Amino acid sequence: MANLPLSVAIGDYDQLRDFTNGRVRAEGIDIHAMNLPIEDTFFRFIKYQEFDVSEISFAKALSLVSQENPWLVLIPVFPSRAFRHSSIYIKKNSGIKKPQDLAGKKIGVPEWAQTASIYSRGLLAHEYGVDLTSIEWFQAGVNDPGRKEKVTLQLPQGIRYTAKPENSLSQMLLDGQIDAALSARPPNAFLHHSDQVERLLPNYRELEMAYWEKTNIFPIMHVIAIKRSTYEKNPWIAGNLMSAFEEAKERSLERASDITASYYPIPWVPDYTQISKKIIGEDYWPYGIEGNRSTLEAFTQYAYEQGITKQHLKPEEVFVKEVLERVKV
Repeated sequence: MANLPLSVAIGDYDQLRDFTNGRVRAEGIDIHAMNLPIEDTFFRFIKYQEFDVSEISFAKALSLVSQENPWLVLIPVFPSRAFRHSSIYIKKNSGIKKPQDLAGKKIGVPEWAQTASIYSRGLLAHEYGVDLTSIEWFQAGVNDPGRKEKVTLQLPQGIRYTAKPENSLSQMLLDGQIDAALSARPPNAFLHHSDQVERLLPNYRELEMAYWEKTNIFPIMHVIAIKRSTYEKNPWIAGNLMSAFEEAKERSLERASDITASYYPIPWVPDYTQISKKIIGEDYWPYGIEGNRSTLEAFTQYAYEQGITKQHLKPEEVFVKEVLERVKV
């Protein structure tokens, strides 16, 4: 019997590379892997469903899964994660010195349903007590005009939100039209005009480590999705893909820990790996639900509170049943 061919669009992450280059194979599956720019992957998968399997924004995925008869399903593989204390940018001389000062200000986001922005707003609301309804929100591309929301929103009562398709967050910061921006990608206004724009929390790494110790939340940015039509014809692929992704990740973590050879062009990688293990745990990049429960519960709560999902999803409702339990021998 021939293997099932699947098109797979994912980023060129080391933890996925052994899967995309064929060193790790998913049983019964032949993949055609594509490493595309991440924004291109998301756009083409969400708008046109071009691939059988795709990396996707976790927020967009949750929004789609919460709708009736969603056209995609998810497995708990998380290619990209990042703490987001670093992604709050402010106009200098704005009088903003601490997160609480953002109350009542004008703040821009690339999309309300951008995963990083959801985590940042959740951080402001739950850790710093900022009332999100006190803020005047604006949506625009980070550096380019024309960016739009990709999913339908149900904004909470009291949220004031205006799309600015003719503007960019960078220019709005420089012009003083907004006081701050929440963005996963550093805006050009910050990169090229550091005399005018700065991070609100320059000591973000220290704060992020303390945040992990307090909350056990390691923000998940992206997830792996399967077209529902592909999955329903072959439900066994969810478990086989999950196993292959797990094996590829384990091989990556082993490389990162190897002090004998330099697998990455960065000094002291094995030392950083040991630090990560001490802080987060032996599996400091976990897949599945249980190793990520605190993060998943926090994000599904934020997504519901902020009008991204129609209902407050439980982690077990987000992912296909075939990957919720693994065999015990």
